[in-house]
Amino acid sequence: VISWAQIWGQYNSDRPLDAKGNEQADLDFSVRRARILMYAQINKDFLILTHIGLNSLNANTMSPTGTGEGSQVFLHDAWAQYSVGKNNAVGGGLHYWNGISRLNNQSTLNLMTLDNQRQAWGTLGLSDQFARHIGVYAKGTVGKFQYRVSVNNALVNNLQASAVPANGGAATYTGQRLLGSKEAGKTYAGYFEYAILDSESNFLPYKVGSYLGTKKVFNIGTGFFSHPNGSVIADAGGNLSGENVSIFALDAFYDVPVGTKGAAFTAYALYQNTDYGKDYRLGTTYETGSMLHAHVGYVIPGKSKTRFQPYLSYDERQIDALNDNASQLGIGANTFFSGHNSKLTLEYQTLKYAANKSVNTITLQAMIYL
Repeated sequence: VISWAQIWGQYNSDRPLDAKGNEQADLDFSVRRARILMYAQINKDFLILTHIGLNSLNANTMSPTGTGEGSQVFLHDAWAQYSVGKNNAVGGGLHYWNGISRLNNQSTLNLMTLDNQRQAWGTLGLSDQFARHIGVYAKGTVGKFQYRVSVNNALVNNLQASAVPANGGAATYTGQRLLGSKEAGKTYAGYFEYAILDSESNFLPYKVGSYLGTKKVFNIGTGFFSHPNGSVIADAGGNLSGENVSIFALDAFYDVPVGTKGAAFTAYALYQNTDYGKDYRLGTTYETGSMLHAHVGYVIPGKSKTRFQPYLSYDERQIDALNDNASQLGIGANTFFSGHNSKLTLEYQTLKYAANKSVNTITLQAMIYL
């Protein structure tokens, strides 16, 4: 049984007006994540995992008696798995054996940056429930090579549940609802990686963000996500047709100790090409286009149990619908009191989305997991 909580204090002087046109406070507190994960494996032949929790609970999403939609604890994972030979397994349920990239399989227990790169969770709320699909998967290890592949049902009531494509306009992610499950009901995903140095565990699907010098890891990976007819466009006469959703990525992860005094270096790079259909765009999060992302961090050497890890992150996104770019810079530091089990993270982040004004945010996170 694993339990963790991430508590945020966030400062942003450029918050938009609320629904009534009032200014919002610059400082906001929230429970970013509160989770409980349980798994049982009586013998090597089968395993069951259950994961429950809530996300982003704040003054706007709380309810008077804790029964409102925003304050509800919900099921994140529930899957059963059977071993096939020594290092391979198959399973099914609501699962996190995702494709695309390392970041799309990221654990939130040991992130190096404050949070995951949001666009890397490229299907969240569009074809899945909070980065989890219901379906079947296979995963395993062959020497230094690891794989995970899955076939899943697509979400019907997604973030665009009520959207309809405009005649001659951009695509909407509504294939499952508008075209039916036979034509648009299945998704396919996979991620494949090769370990040049130490091999990582794939007992659970959650990828480590930083080992803090306890391993020597250099992995090269590639992955994909495919949803045939996942999006829909309408011609000038209003006739609907499907648009295939496809995401492809290449990434590299490097994490090694440096010297003999506890120093460590972490670096990650990702290229992701995303096609949600013609000129697709949803808010400032999802768009048809491409992305380059990288982050680096360094654990400062020392003999104290308290350790410091400054880091930088940067990504550049190309947005087809706007013929423009978005860029995001993060500058932060982790203070580890007991590794990832007890830490503070302070991060300054600035986002420039196309011609919009830059949004600057300062976040302090306190995290404990046991």
